[in-house]
Amino acid sequence: GAPHQPPAVQPPAAPRGPRTVRILEGHTGPVNSLAFSPDARLLATASQDRTARFWHVADGSQAGIFGDHTDAIEGVAFSPRADSLATASDDKTVRVSYLDGRPGRAFRGHTAQVASVTFSPDGQSLASASYDGTIRLWRVDDGSQIRAISGHTGEVLSAAFSPDGATIASGSADWTIRLWRAEDGSRLRYLLGHGGPISSVMFSPDGQLLASSSADNTVRLWRVSDGVLLHRMTGHTDVVTQVVFSLNGQVLASGSMDTTVRVWRVSDGSLLGALTGHTGPVFSVAFSPNSILLASGSEDNTVRIWQDG
Repeated sequence: GAPHQPPAVQPPAAPRGPRTVRILEGHTGPVNSLAFSPDARLLATASQDRTARFWHVADGSQAGIFGDHTDAIEGVAFSPRADSLATASDDKTVRVSYLDGRPGRAFRGHTAQVASVTFSPDGQSLASASYDGTIRLWRVDDGSQIRAISGHTGEVLSAAFSPDGATIASGSADWTIRLWRAEDGSRLRYLLGHGGPISSVMFSPDGQLLASSSADNTVRLWRVSDGVLLHRMTGHTDVVTQVVFSLNGQVLASGSMDTTVRVWRVSDGSLLGALTGHTGPVFSVAFSPNSILLASGSEDNTVRIWQDG
């Protein structure tokens, strides 16, 4: 009979879920922290190589480099006005560097490595978390310390402002999350339940929820008003290093020592997807302000930018 006709070749189906859009290479050490600028045009990265770099998101080109720290940089944050970066370093200092080249400033007072730094929503102050067990608040314009908040019994690994600037959340190696009144440093609440150090904390955009990541391999979602645990997200097979909310508050992303990034639905805690491609632990994740892009930084010295496929 007639030779069998091979079936017509179908084009491959469009990929579902996020895909890597771009890989940023240039750091010579692990990428510990990431932050998008408020207008989503720049991405700042902080590395073990003692530099902070910023990149044009549109084409992945490097836009600048700051190398004033004398040890690894653990945290980076954009100011709300997008004119400066704050960095936290193992050299025990926090620095603010200006994108236009104006001289920056060092904030000194911590007695151990500084693990994270964040601007207040109004851009007037900074909160830093340190291995010395304190959270410190600083005045941005003159570098003076406003107050040191203490109470944790272990290293403080993360601190975050609520969207209204009234509350600070902190996560510690003592396995606790604490909420503090920013105005006077008084403690508002403990959140207990994680079975390991708390690597990161972040408020939802409406301020009603708090997400946390931990060395117990879980992500947890808490109600801020009463500290009730709403969801416990499992699936990572190693330490969860960071968790972030999308700007619409509907999605969480988490990075892990298991080399993956996972994306979760806030409403029910369900897993939306796992992103693979990094060849080392993922230390940092950040959503762009328009929630279209997700960036991840890894021990493999690279940053990956993902977009919904």
